[in-house]
Amino acid sequence: MREIKFRAWDKKHNHFFKVKEFGNDGSNYWASSKRGGYRHWNPIFVQYTGLKDKNGREIYEGDIVRNHRNNSNELLEVLWQEEVAQRASDGIYWTKEVPGFRFKRIKRGLTTVFVAHVDLEVIGNIYEDPELLETSHASE
Repeated sequence: MREIKFRAWDKKHNHFFKVKEFGNDGSNYWASSKRGGYRHWNPIFVQYTGLKDKNGREIYEGDIVRNHRNNSNELLEVLWQEEVAQRASDGIYWTKEVPGFRFKRIKRGLTTVFVAHVDLEVIGNIYEDPELLETSHASE
C-alpha cells in the first residue's frame, strides 16, 4: 500500500516543510509541521509519489529527477495528470481512464509513465530550482 503524505511550499519564505496534518478554514489553509504549531497561509501542497530514487530519497510531485538509465542523464519533471494522451489511428485523443503521477521529459515535453525509479535521482524541484527547467530548455 502506498504511503500518502504531503509537503507544502511556503511561497512567502521560499522553503518546503513536511506536513503532519492540514485543512482549510474557508479562506486559508492551515497545517501543522513536525516542529509543532499551526500555520495559516496559502501554500502549494505536493504529494509523495510513493517512490524513492536510487539514493532512497522520496520523490514528490514537482521534483526534477535525472534519469540515469543507459547513461541518458535526461531531466524529468514529476507531475500528476488526470488525462493521458492516447494515440488513435486518426490522431491523438484524451482519456481520463488512468490518472496518476507521470514523468515529463523536460527537453522534449513528452510525458511518460514507465520509468524505473531505481534509475532516477532527485536533483531539485520546480519551486526551489526553476533554473533547472530554464537550463534544460536553453540546451536544446
